[in-house]
Amino acid sequence: MKRLLPAAMLAPSAALAHPGHVQEGGQFLHGLAHPVGGADHLLAMVALGLLAAQLGGRAAWALPATFVGAMLAGGAMGAGGAGFPAVEPMILASVVILGVLVAMAVRLPLAALLPMVAAFGAAHGWAHGTEGPATGLALYAAGFALATLALHLGGIAFGRLLARGLELRVLGGGTALAGIALAVA
Repeated sequence: MKRLLPAAMLAPSAALAHPGHVQEGGQFLHGLAHPVGGADHLLAMVALGLLAAQLGGRAAWALPATFVGAMLAGGAMGAGGAGFPAVEPMILASVVILGVLVAMAVRLPLAALLPMVAAFGAAHGWAHGTEGPATGLALYAAGFALATLALHLGGIAFGRLLARGLELRVLGGGTALAGIALAVA
């Protein structure tokens, strides 16, 4: 029993009598878990951080800020029942395209990158919003926004550690290949 308690504390919704319901206060933890629970979200968010590190300068803060802002807007749209055609292909495209940009060390201007990053963020947010709780949406959104920002910052830190070298490009290529594998799976 002592071994089960920490696991139940980390996954509060799993301990409920009615699956799918999140207790009051658990929405934030549910939101934190969502971006790291899917390979597509995890890969895209870290890849965006890698790209931000690779580009440096204003991109280091503008790309993550744009993604998270658009993700919150997309989350509100998804929670509100608005449609988003081809959301899953857009999410998978974000993994592949961000990975390719890192792998090829492409240096697109921010004016071209920011609208693309906003579209990707909105798609990820829409997916989060449609899978969120019926109540406590603000806490849930704060959780997935914080987790996403942490993944972006982790990608930036890792990208800076790799010093924009070949290893970073290989990691980008691996991310793109993983996105392709997810698309055909």
